[in-house]
Amino acid sequence: MAGNSQRRGRRLTPKAGAPKGSGGKNKDSLAGRGRTLPADERPWHKGYSGTEKLPQRTAWKQDKERRAAAEEGRAPKIGQPGSKDTTWGKGGGRGVPTGRAAGRGAAGRGGKPVGRSGPRVAPGRKSNPSKDTPELLVGRNPVLEALRAQVPATALYTAQGIDMDDRINEIIRTAADRGIANLEISRAELDRMTGGVLHQGVGLQVPAFAYQPFDDMVAAAMEQQAPLLVALDGVTDPRNLGAVIRSAAAFGAQGVFVPERRAAGITATAWRTSAGAAARVPVAQVTNLTRSLKACRDAGFMVVGLDADGDTDLYDLEAAVGPLVVVVGSEGRGLSRLVGETCDLTVSIPMISEVESLNASVAAAVTLAEVARRRSVEL
Repeated sequence: MAGNSQRRGRRLTPKAGAPKGSGGKNKDSLAGRGRTLPADERPWHKGYSGTEKLPQRTAWKQDKERRAAAEEGRAPKIGQPGSKDTTWGKGGGRGVPTGRAAGRGAAGRGGKPVGRSGPRVAPGRKSNPSKDTPELLVGRNPVLEALRAQVPATALYTAQGIDMDDRINEIIRTAADRGIANLEISRAELDRMTGGVLHQGVGLQVPAFAYQPFDDMVAAAMEQQAPLLVALDGVTDPRNLGAVIRSAAAFGAQGVFVPERRAAGITATAWRTSAGAAARVPVAQVTNLTRSLKACRDAGFMVVGLDADGDTDLYDLEAAVGPLVVVVGSEGRGLSRLVGETCDLTVSIPMISEVESLNASVAAAVTLAEVARRRSVEL
C-alpha cells in the first residue's frame, strides 16, 4: 500500500526468523576446555585405570560391578587401577606436552609457564574434595584446646598485628614446642582461607577428624561409674553438633555418636562451636543408628529419646542414675520412626510457654544438665 514505507514503527528487517542452530555463538564457551577424558581416566568412573589414589566411591562402583558380574557369570566391566598414567608429569615425564603443543599450552598470561601436578580432571568438572583433606580449625579457644589435646597439626596461621593475649601466647609457645610451623599472614588472606568465618586472627591446619570406633567407645563408657552417651538422629547442622559435644563434655558424657549419612560430621565449624571439646570427647560414626542403639541396650544402657510428646517428664526420669544413652532428634522432624521405636522410653522437657520445642543442642544441654544433677544427688 502506498505510503507504508513512511509509516511510524514500520518493520526494517525481514519477517523470517533466524535459522536454527547456535550459529557458532556457543563455540567460545568450549574454548580452552580441551578434550573430554576417556572413561579410564575419569576418577569417578568405574572404568578408571589411573595411577592416582582410587576414590572411595569409585572403589564402591567397581566392587558392585564385580558382584553383579559374578552373579551373571560374565567378566566385570571395570578398569584396572594403576595401569594407566593419569598424572601430569614433571621434568619431561609422561603427560607433559612437548614440541609446538608445549609452546602453546605451557604458558599462561604474560608468557609465564604454568606448572601442573596431581590428577587430571575432565574440563568443566570440579573434583569433589576427599574426606581425608585437612581442615582449618579457627578461633582461639578451639585452637588452644586442640594443641593442648595433642591433636596432630601441620601448620599454624596467625594474622599480622594480632592482639597478643594469654591464649595467643600459649598457642604460639605450644606450637613451637611441638615443631609446628607458625606462618604469619595478612588478615585478608586468613579471611580468604576461612571463607569469611570469624577466626579471631588464628587458624590451625589439622588432618581430617579421627572418629572413635563405636565398640571401643561403648566399652570405655561401661567402665565408668556413671556411663552416659549421646546419640544424634539426623542432626545436619555442624553448629548443633559442636554445641552438643560441648554440653556432653560439660556434663560428663563419655562419648557422642552420629550416623555416617544424612547427618553432620566433625568439620571446622563443629570444632569451633564445640570450643575445643571435640578434642576431649570421643565421637563415633555409625552405619546404622538403630542397630547401634540396640547394641547399647544389649550392653546394659537405657536408651532415652527426646520428644516433645514424650510419655515421661524429664524431671521424673529415674533412669538417669544408671547407664544411659540420650538420643537427640533432628532440627525439624525430631526422632525418626525407627529410632523412636528403638528407644526404651521417650522424654519430654516441661515448658511453661507456648514454644513448641527447643533447639536440638539446647534440648540436649537441658537434658544432660538434669541427668548430671540427679547423679550428683544419688551417687
